[in-house]
Amino acid sequence: MAKQRTPVYFLSHGGPTIMEQHDHPAYAKLQAIGAEITQKVKPKAVVVVRIPIGISLKKHTRGVADQATPYSQFSAHWQGERDVVEVNTAETMGLIYDFYGFPAHYYEMQYPNTGSPELATKLLKLFNDAGIKAEGVRRGLDHGVWAGFMCAFNPKINPLGVPLVQVSLFDTEDPDQHYKLGQAISSLRDEGVQIICSGMAVHNLQDYRRAMRSAMQQAPKPMPYAVTFDEALKEAAETSPESRQMAMSDLLKRSDARKAHPTFEHLLPVHVAAGAAGSDSGKQLWTMAEGSMAWGQFRFGEVGA
Repeated sequence: MAKQRTPVYFLSHGGPTIMEQHDHPAYAKLQAIGAEITQKVKPKAVVVVRIPIGISLKKHTRGVADQATPYSQFSAHWQGERDVVEVNTAETMGLIYDFYGFPAHYYEMQYPNTGSPELATKLLKLFNDAGIKAEGVRRGLDHGVWAGFMCAFNPKINPLGVPLVQVSLFDTEDPDQHYKLGQAISSLRDEGVQIICSGMAVHNLQDYRRAMRSAMQQAPKPMPYAVTFDEALKEAAETSPESRQMAMSDLLKRSDARKAHPTFEHLLPVHVAAGAAGSDSGKQLWTMAEGSMAWGQFRFGEVGA
């Protein structure tokens, strides 16, 4: 029986507080996507792509916790160099608490996970074969992975149960460079590896703090650019695979792009996801604009395809 190709997901993960906001609509959506992955896709491993952290990683790290689960992920909180990506080769490392100003118990949270040196080695080879410079490093999981995964793959009710390997972005804002990053690892989908890219559809922290202060205890009204850019991202992601790379690249040229993303690290993971999708179509599973944020969740390809 032929192996089924795994779909690719882009998850808008929010901040660390989403783990405890069980009444927030995004929490339920992340849970639903997590259940879809563990119960229907049933991957052998996960690769996670996230943005780089650079200097801020050292500045805001507060401690580590034990790990234990293989998926491949690209995260908005980890970047390599301008022409080099980094792959986490560690099998067991602590969590990274790359945020500050939160209640003390946030720095004591744990998320069980285990890396896969074997999958990491395969990723390094795929990047090398594609002409992409890549280096293996040992690091813990940043909150761009474990905070969102705590919602989607809660270890008590929906454990991931497979290895997880994290991959950085480039330290650039080049959409095509990141699209090719996804193309380089697309073949892993035929081996039962789940690719998850973690970021945010719209992400302007400075405006969000203002919106929260003005809204008091109520949900902040969406900024105009949060709505327009979120809609544009949906249109680009859902365009035909033949035209998708150009459409995704053009997003960064929009007049509202720098308001939606003062820096593009939370957006670029979706370019990696679109690149990894190959000839598969993209679909926005759900979204919600909230203040200066938008929670667009995307899947490229079909479950069981």
